[in-house]
Amino acid sequence: MKKIFLVRHGESEWNKLKMIQGQSDLPLTDLGRSQAGKIAKRLKSEKIDIIYSSDLKRAVETAQIIGKELNLNVSPDKRLREIDFGPWEGKKNKDILLKYPKEYTTWLQKSYKFKIDGAETLMEVQNRTMSFVNETLDKNPDKNILIVSHNVAIKSMILGILNIDIVSYNNISLDNVSLTIIEFGDYNKILKLLNDTCHLRED
Repeated sequence: MKKIFLVRHGESEWNKLKMIQGQSDLPLTDLGRSQAGKIAKRLKSEKIDIIYSSDLKRAVETAQIIGKELNLNVSPDKRLREIDFGPWEGKKNKDILLKYPKEYTTWLQKSYKFKIDGAETLMEVQNRTMSFVNETLDKNPDKNILIVSHNVAIKSMILGILNIDIVSYNNISLDNVSLTIIEFGDYNKILKLLNDTCHLRED
């Protein structure tokens, strides 16, 4: 059966500092590169045909480390970028809570209702990520595809591929370099693995 492998990028500089990144273009930390190397070794046993990634540095670098291990090139696409958080980017959660208490609470509890000037909505993120997914599936009907992207972007894709309402967004959590696998059967799509990080526990 055809599979889509979804990998969140490794730890970035702003992940380390607990700052909102969105589409701000930050590189991986040394830990993030090490994490990418670990998931690359794990994925070596999978039959992956194509690697795509967000065009932001932290995703591209993660994908390239995996691609080197799998002997595959990486094709970046801006539709796989993280949500544009607008005025929140570069700020810490505690500072956002002080300035945008209502909107921040909405994001944490009902992200599908989140809307602030200068930022994307969750539906806008899902529309562009699913545009990429549907186009890519049409072009590669029999290929196993690896996508390296970001927290919000991947969660939007999981829900979109599985035809789960976007209101369920807050019921999913994704860690850095987590692996999610969706398998395509003849009649349905099956979530085989979600937010798995067992490769990080291996020496």
